[in-house]
Amino acid sequence: MNYPQELQYANSDEWVKQDGDAATIGISDFAQHELGDVVYVELPETGASVTAGVAFGVVESVKAVSELVSPVSGTVLESNAAASDDPSIINASPYENGWLIKVQVTSLADGLMNASDYEKTRHAH
Repeated sequence: MNYPQELQYANSDEWVKQDGDAATIGISDFAQHELGDVVYVELPETGASVTAGVAFGVVESVKAVSELVSPVSGTVLESNAAASDDPSIINASPYENGWLIKVQVTSLADGLMNASDYEKTRHAH
């Protein structure tokens, strides 16, 4: 499993990459691995509000349908159209090409973890 050190992780398996007051959000390598082949993703429109700890979309795989829970509060700057058009990139590249949304952040969720803490929680299962 791959857990980039520069990211923060939510217990619900989303990751956050902060860049000033903007953040990119996706699902972790662990999450895409557990889901299996992603076949559909539903993402919010640009300008939509997201709230930390609240679902902002859905990811569907051959195994399951899972809510995407926002690790931040703020306004959606961009949704990844490429991931909507070809959800398999979420499996192939969960941290680079398979990001989900970019958000103008007003606050972060409590309890975000660094890579080593997140990895420990995932390997405890």
